[in-house]
Amino acid sequence: MTHRQYLVLALPLIISGISTPLLGAVDTAVVGRIPDPAAIGGVAVGAVIFNTMYWLLGFLRVSTSGFTAQAQGANSDKEILLSLYRPMILAILFGFLFILFQQPILHIALSLIGGSEAVSSFAATYFSIRIWGAPFILLSYVLIGWLIGMGKVKLALVMQISMNLLNIVLDVFFVLGLGMGVVGVAYATLISEVGVVFVGMVFILRKHIMKLLQIKLPMLLEPESLLKMLKVNRDLFLRTVCLLTMTILFTAKGASFGEVTLAANAILLQIHYIIAYLFGGFANASSILVGRAIGGKKQELYHQAYRLSAQWGSIAAILSVVTILLFGSQLGSLFTTIEEVRWMTTEFMIWMVVYSIVGVWGLQLEGIFSGATEAKSIRNSIMWALLVFLIALWWFVPIYQNQGLWLAFVIFSLSRSVFLSLYIPKLTRTAFKVPGTIRGQTS
Repeated sequence: MTHRQYLVLALPLIISGISTPLLGAVDTAVVGRIPDPAAIGGVAVGAVIFNTMYWLLGFLRVSTSGFTAQAQGANSDKEILLSLYRPMILAILFGFLFILFQQPILHIALSLIGGSEAVSSFAATYFSIRIWGAPFILLSYVLIGWLIGMGKVKLALVMQISMNLLNIVLDVFFVLGLGMGVVGVAYATLISEVGVVFVGMVFILRKHIMKLLQIKLPMLLEPESLLKMLKVNRDLFLRTVCLLTMTILFTAKGASFGEVTLAANAILLQIHYIIAYLFGGFANASSILVGRAIGGKKQELYHQAYRLSAQWGSIAAILSVVTILLFGSQLGSLFTTIEEVRWMTTEFMIWMVVYSIVGVWGLQLEGIFSGATEAKSIRNSIMWALLVFLIALWWFVPIYQNQGLWLAFVIFSLSRSVFLSLYIPKLTRTAFKVPGTIRGQTS
């Protein structure tokens, strides 16, 4: 595996990841043309509800990539197809559960988030339309994860960009052209979520339809393999719950310091997400290679993936640090014109430099462990990191206020890297000693 081959995998994954936050920015910009500010708030609140719901189920993409890459490494056509079918069942199940329980979900979410009656009304309208896309967006996670696991990252990128472009075009047509307002934004997103699944299915069925038809129900329900998949997804779900808990606590504590601090922290978190997507592209490439290596019992490929991940993760971190040091003061201006918020964003931008240094290795390791479907190690390390974050929050925030909050954040990121590193020797020892074609998750 050469550096060029690694980059061919990584770059489309980076582009695909970074396109995700841009979608929300377009929605906000289009609805911002509506004179009523409550409409902007309603769409923002609705988007937060969906982002939280779908973030919790992001394991569908991660685990699908890992199992698929392992099956491909083992040259097992049957397992390659089962690694698509099994998570599709989960995606459809969770999607319909969201639809079935949409009213309780909306009621609880609006109660927790708060907001005026007008904002809540717009949010409810947006939610009641977009919720019907739940099975489709979750299916798209599986399809994209499967294509990535197969190494077809360009097709995965086409799926992602197709959804984003369709959403942008429909946003402009429904809202600015037809004057449909919040309803138009919701329908634009719903149609794009449904459309991306059809695009993905065309890609897959065009080449694999005959093989897919050969899969029978007893194969899908084979207890041992099904249990392995459920354990991995369970552990990745718990990992995401820990991340969500940290984010909520961070945001809530930042809100207690006033509106300017809250706004500055929100901008810095968005910059942090963009950095994380950059690192995540390399981590996903490593995940594919590790999965193939373990599935095919190719120990040298495993070590190559590890080295490439470390090298390109370090390069990405250096690029991130240099960019922030050179252009950090201008980055805040891209997000706001409010002088106080811009000034505070620049003041705290140094924490993005620190995050780039301490957070990169944890994300790279998550890619390696995901490819090995060793989600238990990811789960345990993030739980320990959350405990360290809580201690840092309790200790530093009363003394250093918002500086202490960001210190707790980077300590969490560092802990995430350190704790997962402790599992590397065990992973390396056991990765090629488990019998069978597909390496499973142990508990």
